[in-house]
Amino acid sequence: MDEFVMHTYARNEVAFARGDGAVLYDADGNEWIDALGGLAVNALGHAHPKLVAAIADQAGKLIHTSNLYRQSIGEQVAERLARLSGMRAAFFACSGSEANETALKIARKHQREQGRPDRAAFVALEQSFHGRTTGALSVTHNPKYREPFGPLIGPVTFVPPNDVDALRAAVDDATAALILEPIQGEGGLTALSDDFLVAARAACDASGAVLIHDEVQCGSGRTGRFLASQFVDAAKPDLVTLAKPIAGGLAMSCVLAREPFDRVLVPGDHGSTFGGGPLASRAALVFLEELEGGLLDDVAERGAQLAAGLDALVRDHDAVLERRGRGLIQGIRLRSGAAELVRECFARGLVAGTAGGDVVRFLPPYVITEQQVSTALDVLGAALKDHPNS
Repeated sequence: MDEFVMHTYARNEVAFARGDGAVLYDADGNEWIDALGGLAVNALGHAHPKLVAAIADQAGKLIHTSNLYRQSIGEQVAERLARLSGMRAAFFACSGSEANETALKIARKHQREQGRPDRAAFVALEQSFHGRTTGALSVTHNPKYREPFGPLIGPVTFVPPNDVDALRAAVDDATAALILEPIQGEGGLTALSDDFLVAARAACDASGAVLIHDEVQCGSGRTGRFLASQFVDAAKPDLVTLAKPIAGGLAMSCVLAREPFDRVLVPGDHGSTFGGGPLASRAALVFLEELEGGLLDDVAERGAQLAAGLDALVRDHDAVLERRGRGLIQGIRLRSGAAELVRECFARGLVAGTAGGDVVRFLPPYVITEQQVSTALDVLGAALKDHPNS
């Protein structure tokens, strides 16, 4: 029946029928360890009892009203996000692209309010990915994504990740905002150095540019802290974008803003029909409660286990050049053949992904067990033994 669906994805022919924790099943009962988590979405895994119960309960009460009325559950989510992130306020939308669009709009309006209406340029990083809507695509580096849809919003200057001198040269009096991912997701799991993150904050302070951290993939606890930027005290952004796991699998994203950026948008400036609605907000509350209830510690422990296992594979296999990432956003860079290795892992019962060319990417649910991580590493090791470059 897929002839009635636009072919915008190169889909695997397997259709999963159900899941349980960090395990997926097809209709025939075949099972896979899910080390991709719906591309960083299913942080609570599949069929999480508290999440299922909360969604069912909320669906029986109220699924949607509109943002013309107060959303009490969304307000609770915003308060928790402010506490966890150290930011001041949240704007809710439905996707990472929407969140990044909103952040770019806030930056441009802020510059206008500061009497700098001509300051409209953006600085982003090479290997970046910020989404597929027009504004988010404008600050996404890969020409394959950009060129079919130009002209895009600009001007945009792209600088190499971790090149402090290039960053300082690019962020100037014409820059409305600098946007970056502390750990690049689609770009290959490149982690920005502490020095680069601090330099980004300093460059924005010196120029008056707005600093945006896109933590759609690396945030919401995936590194073992709520925000990846919280490992570096002197790197605090003005705006942070979150999405993917924030509502446990339902569509939700948000922009978190510190003062005074939380007051830039006023009624009529921006909106989202479904953003912060009752159903997604109820799911987000469950996710955040679990995160604060000890799940962050679990992420740190399983992340350390995963890192140690991947480091061992780097030592043992010539095909593996390095480990990248932190917590439960990690991967290995190969000499070649990442897509082939992912297919071989899938055939052996492990769901993984690729990123940035020859990087094999792991974004497992936060509820993945010690045994499941161990099994996943064993499957990966066995697949590497058959890899052409091993």
